[in-house]
Parts: sequence; C-alpha cells; structure tokens
Amino acid sequence: MPRARSRARQPILMRRIALVTPMLPVPHDQTRGRYIHETARALSRIAEVRVYFMQLRYPSLGGLAPRSFLGGIVGPDYTLAGLDVETFTYPAVTGISRAVNGLVASRALTPRACRFRPDLMLAYWVYPDGFAAMRTARRLGIPCVVGALGSDIHVRSGISQWLTRRTIAGADALLTVSEAMRKTAIDTFSASPAKVHTIVNGFNTEVFHPRDRVAMRARLGIAGDVRLIAYVGRFVEAKGLHELLQAFEAMSNAQPDLRLALIGDGVMRAELVERVRAGSLAGRVLMPGGLEPSDVAAWLCAADLLTLPSWSEGYPNVVVEALACGIPVVATDVGGTREIIDAQSGLLIPARDARALQAALERALATSWDAVAIASRMRRSWDEVAAETLAVCENVLASRADTARIMRTDASP
Repeated sequence: MPRARSRARQPILMRRIALVTPMLPVPHDQTRGRYIHETARALSRIAEVRVYFMQLRYPSLGGLAPRSFLGGIVGPDYTLAGLDVETFTYPAVTGISRAVNGLVASRALTPRACRFRPDLMLAYWVYPDGFAAMRTARRLGIPCVVGALGSDIHVRSGISQWLTRRTIAGADALLTVSEAMRKTAIDTFSASPAKVHTIVNGFNTEVFHPRDRVAMRARLGIAGDVRLIAYVGRFVEAKGLHELLQAFEAMSNAQPDLRLALIGDGVMRAELVERVRAGSLAGRVLMPGGLEPSDVAAWLCAADLLTLPSWSEGYPNVVVEALACGIPVVATDVGGTREIIDAQSGLLIPARDARALQAALERALATSWDAVAIASRMRRSWDEVAAETLAVCENVLASRADTARIMRTDASP
C-alpha cells in the first residue's frame, strides 16, 4: 500500500501548485468542501498554491440545474481565509453536457493556469474537474495528481463512469481518503496500485476537542435534561435524512426529552421544515443552519451523539470531528467510515434501514461511553495531510524528471 511519506523527497524549492476544485465553503452553503479548504490552506503554508474554484453555470430556466447543491455562483470578489483563490464558471446543461463538461472546463482553466505557470496540477473531484486539470496539465507539459473524495468514484454510471476511469488512468497519481476508496479505485476502475495513495483527512485540532457539555448547552440554549442527537452535513436525500426523521419520530413519540439537531443546509431544507411542521416533530427538531466550524464544534460538544446515516461516503470528516470532541457516533457502514469507528467509539449499521438506525440510536443513547478515550485517539492535523499530499506531488515530479532524463540519455548519439 503506497504511503506518501514513505518515499518523500525533500523539496528543493517552493513548489507552485494549481489546485482545482468545484467545492469550497460558500456564503449560501458553509458546509460544502470544508475539508478541501482545510487541505488547501495547510498546503499553502508549505507550497505556493493557487486555487481554481470551477463552477458549473446552468441555464436559468427551471428544471435545468441539478438538485444536489444549493444554487448560487460566487463571483471574482469571492475570498476564503488562507487561500489565493481564482473563481470562474463554465456552461453546462444537466445530463446533456455531462460527456463534454471536462473538455469545456479545461478550455476555461488552461489560460488561467498558464498565467500562474504551476509545476503541477492537483485536482479534487475526479470528473469533470480532475479530467479538466489532466488535459490542462498535458497542454502545459506538467504532471497531474487527482484526489477522489467519495461519490466521484462510488456513485458513477454510464458515461460518467467511463470518463472517471479515463481520468484515473491518465493521472500521474490518485489520492484517496480511505483504504476502502483505494480498493474501489483499483478493483472497479483498474487503477494501478502503485499510483494510488491513501491520505486520510485530518481535523482542526484547535477547534474540535472536548468541551464542557453544560457550558455548550447554555451557550446554545439547550436544556440540560434533554438528550440531543446531532446530524451535520448537507441536506440531500443521499445523506439518509428520510431514514433519520423516520427513526427519530418513532423514538421521540415515546421519549419526550429527545431532540434532534439538523446542522447544515441544502436542497432538502424546505421539505424537511414542512415535514417537521406537519408531523409530531414540531419543537423537537432544531435546524440552526449551515455553521462555521467553531459553531459546529459547540453543537457536537452539546450533543449526546452524532449520527450520519449516509448512503455513500468517502472518509466523512464530521465523524472524525465528533470523535475528536469525545462524542460517540452512529453511522452507516459505507466507504471509509469503518476505518474511523470501532466498538469503543460508536455503532455501524447498514444504509437505507430506518429500523436499524432507530435501534442503534437507542442503544447508543443507553450506553455509557468513555469520552476521554474517544477523543484521545483522534490527533491527525491538516498539516499532516498537507505534508503527505506534497510528498506525493514531489515523488510525481521526481519521477517525471527521471523519465525525461532517461529519454534525453537514450536520444544522445
């Protein structure tokens, strides 16, 4: 299993890295791409990084935009702490343009990257963004490293699956955030094992750590005698929110002291609000919105447990953050979640099973967890993630230089 730090060469100079991504925190969705922001910010401390925030621009006609993210495009005045960011858009039509999105994105990206003159392209999200970065890298004569995050290899079919396979085959290295994803890349997409590197996410150690629950509840206006379940993430169907509300409603009917905090935002927000109002959950489900990391940490430390009933995941960072706060987790056994949770820190259940979720939540609330032991095992920082990422980039650059040197030698008379 390749590890970035095992073959790392010390950089001789400050590398110029063009980082391409479609996901960063935005004013209308603070939870989006937080892990990419943290990785890029840490990487910017050890390399010269320019982030290219690529955004799909859909027609304004209703029904022609996908319902996976909240709408809204940030403009050239967009800024993000600790990053040199350049934003731009490229046109797309849901479904229809999928096969050419990577090509169109590359045309928009290439002149911008040319002006920066990077040593290497680093893209997070395999297709279309990784594909676009790979084509741009070829135009510039530099290598390209692609990072897979979860759904970009777990939820692929048809032309998207073919283009994902093509991107993985063409990248100089592939980063995955879990061993489960590494296995998928190799087994499903025929990636060369030697070029797939697992670099698991870190967390902000200054923000996510145990805090006094009574104090956090007082800060948030949560009564001390309630039992609080927290969910943190996007409001989309694939996060298992229907199953969560079904399980919670069954539990709360018999347990009036139970509360559920849905922390985040997304396209399902209006639907969730209506379901809470129309059913028996009014006053029992709290929806504080998409929050900054420090506020997320406060809610986690105020909660009795976190739940993440997703249908698919890469390496869910909110699970790491909850455990770092000493909070047990009930989550679905998907992606790399099993690599984070064990019997001492939480419970794993099958996806799309509201009854199993209800049983696990009830069991977790009845269990006496060792918060200190849970938190003590989570120590990985974003600086470690950045160092391992740069090590992969350095190895790719060194390999490219070695190949060029051999070709020059072979061509010599």
